[in-house]
Amino acid sequence: MINNLSKKYKNILAVNNLNFKINKGKIIGLLGPNGCGKSTTIGMMLGLIKPSQGSVMINGLNIENNRTEVLEKMNFISPYIELPKKLTIEENLKVYGRMYGVKNLKDKIEELIEKFNLVEFKNRKTGELSSGQKNRVSLAKALINDPEILLLDEPTTSLDPDVGDYVRSIIEDFASKKNATILLASHNMNEVERLCDEVMMMKRGQIIDKGISDDLIKKHGRKNLEEVFLKIARG
Repeated sequence: MINNLSKKYKNILAVNNLNFKINKGKIIGLLGPNGCGKSTTIGMMLGLIKPSQGSVMINGLNIENNRTEVLEKMNFISPYIELPKKLTIEENLKVYGRMYGVKNLKDKIEELIEKFNLVEFKNRKTGELSSGQKNRVSLAKALINDPEILLLDEPTTSLDPDVGDYVRSIIEDFASKKNATILLASHNMNEVERLCDEVMMMKRGQIIDKGISDDLIKKHGRKNLEEVFLKIARG
């Protein structure tokens, strides 16, 4: 639950008094143009950025005061955070698996490397991978601890349409099997329509509309969610 959450950088109000709740087992889309505050919001939800005002409550616990306990049940992916470049794929997953105390880690790593089609690259240094391959490694890292809560910031960026579709299937399967709660920030409107139970539209640090994709499309008199996005972004 997000309560009156704000973040101000000097004279810039990046996030302005957000209030929302994500119910267990739901996938919620967080949409908005670049610079609207999506990544800052996710950073505050992870405890990486200190709010100027308000609180982030995860399973009834304040992230600011219970960060270690809360983060054990969470994971994330962000295009702004890279994995250690000098470690191989396998070494990166070992490091993060140990940080999360994953049991049967060797089996878990093999499962993820195979699931994300990384077998032939597993001994390659992460810094030597293509952007799409790095993205898949980051997604594997995000699932290493079978998180109850998953924060996805542009999870399929840099992926070609075929791999992107495959990764969305993995996210759908994970959400279904684990009853995971997911916040998805994305600029891919087809992805959002496919994955999300509900959508929040963000602009200038505020949530200005929210609802089921089909309802938002009807409400704004548009043909699809991309047209709704453009109307709100340009309006």
